[in-house]
Amino acid sequence: MKNTKLFILGFFVLILVFSVNLFASEKVIKIGVNPGPHEELMEIVKEVLTKKDITLNIISFADFVTPNLALADGSIDVNSFQHEPYLLQFVRDRKLDLVKLAPTVVFPISFYSQKVKSLDDLKNRAIIAIPNDPTNAGRVLMLLEKAGLIKLTPGVGIEATVFDIVSNPKKLQFRELEAAQIPRVLPDVDAAAINTTYAVSAGLDPASDAIYTEDKDSAYVNILAVRKDDVNDPLLEELVKAYHSHEVADYIEEKYKGSLVLGFTVDE
Repeated sequence: MKNTKLFILGFFVLILVFSVNLFASEKVIKIGVNPGPHEELMEIVKEVLTKKDITLNIISFADFVTPNLALADGSIDVNSFQHEPYLLQFVRDRKLDLVKLAPTVVFPISFYSQKVKSLDDLKNRAIIAIPNDPTNAGRVLMLLEKAGLIKLTPGVGIEATVFDIVSNPKKLQFRELEAAQIPRVLPDVDAAAINTTYAVSAGLDPASDAIYTEDKDSAYVNILAVRKDDVNDPLLEELVKAYHSHEVADYIEEKYKGSLVLGFTVDE
């Protein structure tokens, strides 16, 4: 009887040890996202990681604050919902140790016009509608500088305002409006800078209607963010490879057709 009890006890100890080792060897990543494209794309990433025996647990957050707080306190391993300027401002305000891991996609601001086919065709003193909020205003002015239409104060970057324009050869005029209102004035201006969300809502197609669009080099490319100590984690490196895969890139190009722009170079 004593030997039987010892045998049973030993058997359960072996089961316990095996279970602990199995759990310890399981490769799991917990990622925070927002509903919509970020969550949808992560489902594709999840399929890619499954082939590598890595489990991706996707946790959806309804706001833009909680995903970073959850990352900071260790509730999740990584998040995907924001661009880097937002992250930098957030960590400054909250004194958190979060950093960019890798780029994902750009939700581009594009220029639209019912009067010209290209920004180069704008005439002298053409009127351009741009967003009046600081984040998007700087973003649009940087885009115009990249297009060669204006020059900004050196180093001003994303904080640029119309007062930072130091060269404006065509004497372009800027009408600053609420971003959501800009599609309505498109017939009344020579060109307008419109966020993808508002453009699509107004019936515009970023792929075929835009005359100039942000590319993957945008300062506003969305990112994967992690805790600073985890930036070289091998498991998270696999996440980046999965996101930068042909499967994800092909899905973006087929599904979004220009309303999302790849913010990365596809891994070969």
